[in-house]
Amino acid sequence: MLVLEEENGDLYVRMQEQKLLRQCDYMTNCIEIGIQQGRAFDKYMLWVLNHIAVANISAFGGRYREEPIYVGDHKPPHFKDVADWMDRFISNVHENWYIWTPTELAAYGLWRLNWIHPFIEGNGRTARAASYYLLCVRAGALLPGRKILPERIREDRRGYEDALAAADQAWENGHLDFTEMEDYLAALVQAQLDDEGLPYQR
Repeated sequence: MLVLEEENGDLYVRMQEQKLLRQCDYMTNCIEIGIQQGRAFDKYMLWVLNHIAVANISAFGGRYREEPIYVGDHKPPHFKDVADWMDRFISNVHENWYIWTPTELAAYGLWRLNWIHPFIEGNGRTARAASYYLLCVRAGALLPGRKILPERIREDRRGYEDALAAADQAWENGHLDFTEMEDYLAALVQAQLDDEGLPYQR
C-alpha cells in the first residue's frame, strides 16, 4: 500500500512526518540497548531504520537497492557492490570504535551511508538516525536537548551538503577525510546540549 506525492501531497507529507517520529522512537530504543549491551551496530538495525522511515511511501524499504541510483552530482556504487560496501562500512565502524571520538564516528557514519546510498528511498533519514546512534552509544549516553541532532541536520541542509561534498571529494582523491563533517556535527551537537538541557520534545 503506497501513498504517492503526486496523488495526495498532504497525506504524503503527513505520513513522512509520522514515519520520522516512529523512526526516532525506534532509534532511541536502539541507543538505549546499545549503551547497555555495547555497540551492537549492524545491518539489521539499519534495515529496520530504513523500513520505518519509508513504509507506505516506498515499496522496497529495509532492503538494499538492486538498481542504479543517482544523487545530484554523486554517483553511488553499483547496486551489485552495495552489500560489500555496507559490510566494509560496518566493519570500519567496529574497528575504529575506540580509536575515533563520538563525533568522528557519527561523521563517518553520516557521510559513508550517504556515499553508499544503499536504499532506494530514505537514505538521508537512515543515515542521520544511524549517525545519532553512533554518537550517543559511543558517548555512553542519550544526549539531552530539546531538538536532537537528526532534526538539526534537516534544518541546516547547506552545511550538511557542503560537508558531504568535501568528504566525497577527498575520497575521490584517494583520502579518507571527513573532518569538515565532524566540525559541522560538533557545532550542532553543542547547540543541542546548550538548548536548556531539556529532553527532546515533539
